Amino acid sequence: MKKAILSIAVAFIALAGAAQTGSTTIAPQPTSKAVLVIDKEVHDYGTIEQGANGECTFTVTNTGTEPLIISLCKGSCGCTVPVCPQEPIAPGASASITVKYNTNNPGPINKSVTITSNASNEPSKTVRISGNVTAKPVGGAPVNTGGPTNQ
Repeated sequence: MKKAILSIAVAFIALAGAAQTGSTTIAPQPTSKAVLVIDKEVHDYGTIEQGANGECTFTVTNTGTEPLIISLCKGSCGCTVPVCPQEPIAPGASASITVKYNTNNPGPINKSVTITSNASNEPSKTVRISGNVTAKPVGGAPVNTGGPTNQ
């Protein structure tokens, strides 16, 4: 009998604790006072030729009061390769994130780079690159423009 009462009491306490756990939500407080600000959300290459330079730069500024530490930069695919600063970005300072897109494949560009940091405002920030890569003429022969020729 004592075991049955003890089992019921334990079950009641467990249910009461579970009901209270779901009723209160406490948002985690940021532990850093670094603030990440990026100069642009999207870099638009426009229309570029196959094999052209696919490099662009995003400028990151720390407007916070503690150093900004970028721990990871990751492209959405192997054709998008970001290079992020390895050193902390001091308060008030800026640094560059270089993104190299492989322009060897013609077609539309719609890729992203995710930046992970200790920023209190956006610990995970995604920037995008867009544009269109046009194919080079086949064979590399000069294109006849219909103008006069030297004969």
